[in-house]
Parts: sequence; C-alpha cells; structure tokens
Amino acid sequence: MNNKIYKTGIITMVTALLLAMSSCDSVLDLNPVSQITPETYYQTGDQIAAYLNNYYYSEFKMPFSGQPFHEDWTYSDGMDHSDGNCDIFCNGRTGSTTYYADDHWQVPSGKTLQGNYWDVRVYNYLINKVEDNINSGVISDASSVNKYLGEAYFFRALVYFRILAYYGDAPIIKTPLSNNEEEILSSSHRAPRNEVARFILEDLDKAISMLPDKGAFNGQRVNKQAALLFKSRVALFEATFEKYHKGSGRVPGDENWPGAKMPYNSGKTFDSNSEVRFFLQQTMDAAKQVGSSLTENNHVIEPKVGTISGWNPYFEMYSQASLSSVPEVLFWKQYKTSLDGGHFVVDYVQKGGNDGFTRIFTQSFLMRNGLPIYASNSGYSGDKSIDDVVKNRDERLQLFVWTESSLLVSDPKATNVGIKWSSSENAYVMHVLPKGDHQVVTGYQPRKYYSYNSSFINAAGDNACPVFRTAEAMLNYMEACYELNGSLDETAKDYWRALRSRAGVSTDFEATIAATDLSKEEDFAVYSGTQMVDRTLYNIRRERMNETFCEGLRMADLIRWRSFDRLTTKKWIPEGVNFWDETYKAYGTLIADGSDKAQVSSKEQSKYIRPYSKITSSSNELRDGYNWHEAYYLNPIGIGDLQTASPDRDISTSSLYQNVNWPTTAGGYAEK
Repeated sequence: MNNKIYKTGIITMVTALLLAMSSCDSVLDLNPVSQITPETYYQTGDQIAAYLNNYYYSEFKMPFSGQPFHEDWTYSDGMDHSDGNCDIFCNGRTGSTTYYADDHWQVPSGKTLQGNYWDVRVYNYLINKVEDNINSGVISDASSVNKYLGEAYFFRALVYFRILAYYGDAPIIKTPLSNNEEEILSSSHRAPRNEVARFILEDLDKAISMLPDKGAFNGQRVNKQAALLFKSRVALFEATFEKYHKGSGRVPGDENWPGAKMPYNSGKTFDSNSEVRFFLQQTMDAAKQVGSSLTENNHVIEPKVGTISGWNPYFEMYSQASLSSVPEVLFWKQYKTSLDGGHFVVDYVQKGGNDGFTRIFTQSFLMRNGLPIYASNSGYSGDKSIDDVVKNRDERLQLFVWTESSLLVSDPKATNVGIKWSSSENAYVMHVLPKGDHQVVTGYQPRKYYSYNSSFINAAGDNACPVFRTAEAMLNYMEACYELNGSLDETAKDYWRALRSRAGVSTDFEATIAATDLSKEEDFAVYSGTQMVDRTLYNIRRERMNETFCEGLRMADLIRWRSFDRLTTKKWIPEGVNFWDETYKAYGTLIADGSDKAQVSSKEQSKYIRPYSKITSSSNELRDGYNWHEAYYLNPIGIGDLQTASPDRDISTSSLYQNVNWPTTAGGYAEK
C-alpha cells in the first residue's frame, strides 16, 4: 500500500481528533469542520488524499457482514467468518440469538442513525469544499484533484449503501448542515428507498467519471473498475429488494408503507415495477464494463511437499502477499507488519476459528459433471468423511474446505507451525472439540485465505485480502439479466460457462437446470418469501454462493431475496459433518447427553453435528433451531433519532418514522 495510507498529515490527524470530540445533539447536528480546519487546506491532491486516508479502510464495512477484509491484529480467521450466522456458515460456539431467537433485538433508546450521518458529513464537507475551490479558481487545475474527489464520492456512496441496506428510506443530505434547528429538521425527512438508491448511483457515476483505471494505484486505491462493480452491487441489491419485498410495507408505494403518512411524501407516486427494471438495467450496464478477467485455476488441489507458492493461482489469489498483478482483483488490502499492519488469519484458518460451514453449504455444490449430488448417476460418494463429500465435486469445494487428506504444511523446514513434521502428522485434523481458542463448530473448516508460506503461521501474516473481484460483476450481470428478461443473453451465458470452467465443472448449465429438483435443495436461496423460485434462477443463485462464499455477501443476498420468510413458521436447525457414522471413532469417549457439559450433539438427534443443539436445556434458545421475524429485514430506528427529529421532541411530530413491524417504544421487540 502507498505509504500515504499509513502516514497521514499532522493536520488531518488533528482534524480527525477534534471532529471525534465535537458535540452531537442531533442525528445530523455536528460542529462545522471549517471551524477547526485551516481555510488554506483542500487545495492540492496530496491534501485531499491525506484527508481521505484517515477514513480509507474504515468505510469499507459492508452491510450485514461488518467486514470487507481481515481485521488488523485480531485473533480470528478473518474473512472466512464474514458469512457467519446464516444458512451456509455458523459463527461462534453459541450462535446468534439476536437474529434467530425471540425477544433479543430491541428498539434502541438512543440514536442509531447518528454514526452513519457522521460519516456522511465527513464526505459532504470535503466534496463541497473541494468543488467550491474548483469553482472559485482556488484550484486552477481540476484534473490534479479529480481522482481524489472521485474517491470522496465513492466513499459517500459506501456510507449511504450501508444506510439503505439497514434502514431503507433515509434522509439524503448533500451539504454540511449548520446548527440551525429548522434546517436540521427539514433535512431529517426520510426519502423513499428508491430515491436513496438512485442518489447512490448518481454519486457512483460521478466517481466513475473521475477515478483512474485500476493500474494507476495497482488496485490499492479506489479505481474506476471497482466503482463500476460496486455500482452493479448496489443496483442489484435495490432491484431485487424492491421486487421480492413488494407488499411487505418495506417498499415505497406499499399499502402499509409507513412513509405514506408523512406530509413531505404527499403527492408522490411509485411504480415499483418500473424501478426494478431501471435498477436491473443499471446493474447490467455497470457490470459489463468491468470485464471478465478470471484468475486461472490449474486444477491442482494440494501443493506438493516442498512447494510453498506458485502451485495454484486461484487458491493463492486469497493468500499471496501482493495482488497487484492479478487482473481479477480490482481492489485489495495489503498487510505489512513492517508498517504496523498484519493479521493472524492463517493460523486460525489452520486450527479453527470457532466457526464452520453447514451441511447445506457442502450439499449445494455440483459434481464435476454438472449434476446435483442427488441426481441419478451423479457419482456422489456420500458423506461418511469429508474426503467423500468433496470427491469429484466442484473444485471450489475441494480447494477451500479442509478434508482428512488436505496437506497441512508444505514446507518440511518449517519450525513455527505447531506440529512435528512427519507424513502421518502433516494432514488436517478436524477440531470439532474446543482446543484452546480454536474449534470448528460444524466440522467443516474453511481453507480460503490459507497460505502455505509457513512464516504466516503462528505469526502475523502479510498475505493480502481481495476486496472487489471481477467474478462478482459477472455474477451480478447474470442475475440481473435473468431477472429483467426471464432469459440469459449470450454475455450472461459466456460468463456462466467461464465461472464453471474455472471451477472444474461441466459448462453445460442447461443440463444442471434440467436435473435440479428444488424440493431436494436445502439452502435458503431456493425461496423468495414463501415461494420457491424457478430452477434457472436458483442455479444462478447457487453459482453466486459457490463462487463468493467467505466474502461477506451471503447475508445481504438472503435479505434482498427475502429468503428468511419460511423461518417465521418453521424452525431450521443448522447441521455440520456426518459425525456419528464414522468420524466419532477418532475421538474416544465423548459427552453427548444434552447436559451443560455436552461436547457434541447426540446421535439420537441426528448423525450430523448440530452445533447449537448439543445442550438441550431451556436456557439454550437455539436448541430447536433458528426462527425469524419479518421486522428483521430492516433495522429499527432509535428512539433518540425519532425524538431529535421533532421540534418538540415528541415522536408523534417527528420528521422521521419507525420501520414497519417495529414499535416506537424504547426496548420494544419486533411486532411481527
């Protein structure tokens, strides 16, 4: 990474500190930055870049996953757990009662929007200041600052996308506000979510027009291609959310949409079908411009002993120190312990991060011949071992999930890897039981982001993390094309064949569709609402998950597809490996009696590990599985926000309104 990312100017460091100390009486009420920032600042590219460097990585927090890359200096398996607590991945030893049990998620008494609009204000001030300096001639050459101004628009779009994903309708604020109460109240009006999404796309269009191509910074600063990919992500999210949530009260124009009662929305009309088509077309247009460069998979599943790197470019796209020469990676984060940036991901990927893939995750992958595992003559070997599970399957499953035959360390000279070198001790061992800080709660342990560079094991790793990849743009195009037209054009077909070819799967996706029985597919993407989607759309969704797992996209996908609805009437129990047929024999005496001391779930419950059902007492609220509340598709607005957006601090006169199915009382639970 350019040292400017790490070594910012003294002035901006002081500015950031003073900003953090400024008082915030309202969700939108912050002291003007101009009071504490020199008027002579924001006149050169270096100054603007230094301002942005203070916030560069913090803004990439993606909705629902909470992370876009490995956390610095954190004891975890990094992006491997970014899909945690959904249908394909279990995160932690106790699960998420907030999402999947009753009466945990409460309406906050304070302000939930304030932090987001703090970030909005950071970019509003910069954008307005720089554009004023350009228009007044203080900056005589706009081209010298445009690429950084483009970054500012991109970051504002990132912040607004988080607001959109979590809250839906939201105030659109384009300028830093004064402390004038009337101005603040009038700016607290929640714009319908489609208007917010259009505003985000406008910001991204401005960013795209000013940002350089990826090569300008070797993919280490925001660039045109990354912005195009993100635009396709935003547009697809909004298109499918509006399509599948129509009628729920979460889409403008719904009969029970709470925004309809607000005077400032009076006279507005909504054509959600037209909006869906608009956003789908925007998805396709942006995604196609990204291109279709894919990193080669040479189909080598394990390195040879003595080989540390260079054994499979696809696997190592997630584990090498630099990604500047990888065309598929549009933007990435570098880690250098010498610059106070590192992580412990490789160690935790090797030993377990208190998480793991679910059984339905492994079931979703196709055989090499393109058939689902249940299809006649598929060649599926069963699941008595993980080796059996992955045999002759999609190579993404083979490469990125540890099996009993996986090589643990490839360097015989390694001295810091925590094992004694020998052929019998150099294979992966399933850490189903707790082992210090390490465990694989489902038995299926991710191997994505693992590096065979032994210097990264039991030490801070320098292996880079991709943030935006071309493959996602291809998937976005495919899905949008089918959603818009009910069929795939030649570009979408070519993209699909290319992705399957790299995965070592037959490129005949039509044969896969014909062999698909949705009643036998168990992952949540089968459903939108309580209805099954068609087989083609499901297989497009399958491809998306099989390509992008552990990259923080799954929860957002399930939210936009409205795929949790069936959990409102029937619980779902997460399961992992087949433990009680054969695997248990390697563990000796086990406690599986349902007590608080239980180590694993009992075989009477299932032969598959049930990580959150092993304790059967009533204190374990997830023992019988996950449920869901319709309110959870949007976050509640905090009572403090509702009050401070009212001239008399009375919720009934607030410019804001609560999201559907959430009450307007602090501490209240979902109504539906």
